[in-house]
Amino acid sequence: MAENFYQKIAIDGLWRNNTATVQLLGLCPLLACSGSVVNGLGLGLATTLALTTSNAAVSLLRHHIPDTIRIPIFVMIIAAFVSCIELFMHAFTYQLYQILGIFIPLIVTNCALLGRAEAFASKNNTAAAAFDGLMIGVGFTLVLVLLGAMRELLGNGTLFANMHLLFGDIAKDWTLTIPHYKKFLFFILPPSAFLCLGLIIAGKNIIDERLKNRRKQTIESMLGSKRVRTTGNIS
Repeated sequence: MAENFYQKIAIDGLWRNNTATVQLLGLCPLLACSGSVVNGLGLGLATTLALTTSNAAVSLLRHHIPDTIRIPIFVMIIAAFVSCIELFMHAFTYQLYQILGIFIPLIVTNCALLGRAEAFASKNNTAAAAFDGLMIGVGFTLVLVLLGAMRELLGNGTLFANMHLLFGDIAKDWTLTIPHYKKFLFFILPPSAFLCLGLIIAGKNIIDERLKNRRKQTIESMLGSKRVRTTGNIS
């Protein structure tokens, strides 16, 4: 039973109820910071860490938080963890922190964090709440990285450029470059984020529709395989 519960949390966070492609929450940082893989990954990891820690804290304190002031307390908890993450990035990934700029502290205002605190963390145990935050964050990060990869590849003809901003000197040689590729300026500009996100959402909807049709065909074939005996009973 518990295994199915955690499996449902994982599927919901990564696919079925993905924050970016289904709920369409947190689109401002998603679209603004997805110009490259490193930007998307940096913001995604920060958001995932904030989601996981704040969910765990809210769940741990849920019996001690009065209902009348629970929302302000949730915001304060989220803000405390985001401040810690901001200080950590300022100390260890300062250049990336400067690139992401205001969007790191703005994680506090991301609807996904407050929404998960209210809808899930305040009603479930600490382990489940932390896992839910992790899966929601990973799902958000995957969309950010995919969006960043599309824009970086089409806009600059590179992939994994400047990864040393996040992983240090070991990642300086990770850049992949398309030979003789001319930069496509549109994909470097913010409007391209809307187009690329729309394509990602459309792709997900197509996959969901095909999976739905496949399940429907499987059920119909199973029902059609039943034989009717001369007595009229279905075997």
